[in-house]
Amino acid sequence: MRDEVEIGMGRTARRAYELDDIEIVPSRRTRTSQDVSMAWQIDAYRFDIPLVTHPTDAVVSPGTAVQIGELGGMGVLNAEGLWARHPNVDDALFRIVRAAEDTDDPTALIRVLQELHAAPIRMDLIGEAIKQIRDSGITVAVRVSPQHAVELTPDLLAAGVEILVVQGTIVSAEHVARDGEPLNLKRFISDLEVPVIAGGVGDYRTAMHLMRTGAAGVIVGYGHSAGVTSTDRVLGIGVPMATAIVDAAAARRDYLDETGGRYAHVIADGGVQVSGDIAKAIACGADAVMLGAPLSAASEAPGQGLYWTSAAAHPSLPRSRVAAGPDCAVDLRTLLFGPSMDADGVVNLFGALRRAMAKTGYSSLKEFQKVGLTIRG
Repeated sequence: MRDEVEIGMGRTARRAYELDDIEIVPSRRTRTSQDVSMAWQIDAYRFDIPLVTHPTDAVVSPGTAVQIGELGGMGVLNAEGLWARHPNVDDALFRIVRAAEDTDDPTALIRVLQELHAAPIRMDLIGEAIKQIRDSGITVAVRVSPQHAVELTPDLLAAGVEILVVQGTIVSAEHVARDGEPLNLKRFISDLEVPVIAGGVGDYRTAMHLMRTGAAGVIVGYGHSAGVTSTDRVLGIGVPMATAIVDAAAARRDYLDETGGRYAHVIADGGVQVSGDIAKAIACGADAVMLGAPLSAASEAPGQGLYWTSAAAHPSLPRSRVAAGPDCAVDLRTLLFGPSMDADGVVNLFGALRRAMAKTGYSSLKEFQKVGLTIRG
C-alpha cells in the first residue's frame, strides 16, 4: 500500500525516500570480497563495474572516457558539449576555470558556459573525439539530447558509436510539440541497430513507457548532487532517489513478465555522493549508477576539480550550478578502486561496493538487489 500523506484539505502526496533515508541490512552470511563480481552487461557489451559516467564535460573527455572504459566502466561523452563545438577545448576549459576565480561576479561561470555552448555543433570535431575513443578498443558511448537525437544520430553511428544515450532532464516516450515533429522514441529506437539508454524518469509509469519503446536501459533521476543541480529550485521538480529506483525496478520486473523475458536496465543518476550511496542504489534495484560529481575529484577530470551538468549551459533557464567537487585529488584508478586514506567514502568507490556486497553475503549485483533495507527513524 502506498504511503499517502494528507498535506491539506482534499490533497494528498506520496511519501518518498532519498538514499540517505535508508540503510542496508546485513544477512546471516558473509563472504570474502574476492568471490564478489560487480560485472554487468547491457546488450552485447559487458562492463566490470556498474559505472556509467554522467555525460558532462567536467568529467568526460575522450581521454577520460578511454581510461574509464579500460578500468571497466562506461564513459559517456556528451555529443553536444565542448568537444563537439570547439577545436581547442583546453582554451574553453581555461576560460571556465578563470571565471570560477571571479568571486565578484557569481554569474560569470554560467555566462561563460552559455557562450561556449552557443557555438554550433561540428560533426568533424565530435567525429574526431569518437575516433579517439573507438581506436582505443573500448565501447563507444555518447549522449544526445532528445531535441537533437534525430538530427545527430546518423552521423554519430557512422562515426562508430556503439551505445546511444538519449538524456534530458525529464524524458518521456513521446514529446508533444506544437511546432515540428516530436521525437517518438519507440519509432526512433526501432530504426537503430545499437542499444539505446534513455532518461531521466522518476516514476513507475514513465519508466514502463520508456521500456516499452525498446530502450535497453532507463536512466532514473536527473543527476542531482549537493550544491550543483538545481532543477528542484528552478522547476519545482524533484526525484527522491531511493523511491524512484525502487519504482523503476518494479517497472522492470513487470516489463520482464509482459515481454516474456526482455530485460531493461535501470541506471541511477543522482543522489550518489559517497560510496555507500552506490551500494544503496544497487540495493534498491539499480543495475548501475551514473556518476558525475564524485568523479570530479579525479586528477584527470577535465573540469580541474569543478563540476557542472549540461543543464548549466541552457541559454535561457540554467538548472545547474558550477561547484567544487570532493575535496581530494587522486588519480582515477585510485578513486574507483583505492587504496584510500579517506574515511568519508569519497575514494575507493567501487572497492567499497565490493566490500558491502561481501559483508552482506552476496556474490553478484543481481543477488545484491535483494538485500534487506530499513528506513531511518
